Amino acid sequence: MSLVLTKSTAVNFKSFVTVVLIAIAYLVASYFLVGFKTDQLVLIGIFFSLYFLTNTTRKFVLGFSIFIIYWIIFDYMKAFPNYQYSEVHISSLYNLEKHYFGIHEAGRLLTPNEYWRVHSRTFLDVLTGLFYLCWIPVPLGFAAYLFFTRKREFLYFSLTFVLVNLLGFIVYYTYPAAPPWYIQYHGFQFVKATPGNTAGLARFDNYFHINLFKSIYAKGSNVFAAMPSLHSSYPLIVVYYGLKNRLGWANLFFITVSVGIWFSAVYTSHHYVLDVMAGIATAALGITLFNYLVTHSKKTQQWLHVYEGIIQ
Repeated sequence: MSLVLTKSTAVNFKSFVTVVLIAIAYLVASYFLVGFKTDQLVLIGIFFSLYFLTNTTRKFVLGFSIFIIYWIIFDYMKAFPNYQYSEVHISSLYNLEKHYFGIHEAGRLLTPNEYWRVHSRTFLDVLTGLFYLCWIPVPLGFAAYLFFTRKREFLYFSLTFVLVNLLGFIVYYTYPAAPPWYIQYHGFQFVKATPGNTAGLARFDNYFHINLFKSIYAKGSNVFAAMPSLHSSYPLIVVYYGLKNRLGWANLFFITVSVGIWFSAVYTSHHYVLDVMAGIATAALGITLFNYLVTHSKKTQQWLHVYEGIIQ
């Protein structure tokens, strides 16, 4: 959905035709890869509305095209399940988690996920659900803040976000891994095309008598993508750029959300501690690689300069 970067963002016949052709190409590709969904029309409708509404909204949606591209790539992963390319790790990761982080209780060795499943509390069910709901709104809200206040930092943050995701996707395909809840429901047997599951987050839905997380996880691209936990990566990217931009007390909120999401991932049986640690490492690697590119690649610097000029 993103447009070729040019020096002008003014709407003319050429840009109108370009946007329409990109939208058509997106719908056609989506139809053959993942099938038609109303979400695709909603995405196009939002893009068109913002692109043609005002000059400000046009610059906004061109900037946020970085996130739109990420969403499309993530959605298209459904067409290429990682378990078709590599063996899914189920028992090996489970046993490794027990080896390093196992908790002894009543003569049994439990993973932290199994421990918290037995010792769940309503207060923690609600708290972890609220933390888990932050994994997209907080990064997007932070990106919007940077867009209106620090355009270059917005680009740095957004591109780092996408780079970290791409690194995570590489691991997904080289090391497919089942989440903790998979073993709780299916044991150690590989079940192809297993649907998403809310796991411990179901307690949040049940407490409020809603289907919020159920609807979210019904749209997941692949359940065998637990390692690394990108849920754990996102808030760390926010913390890094929050500290970099010296946002004061806001950074305390970002740090709290990060730790809360890391705990929630384990508490709700969506990730092992090892997954969370891998997510943190992936974020650190992505940040380091992006900073290296910005510092050492003239082409990257030139591209960023042009992009910044478009959304300025």
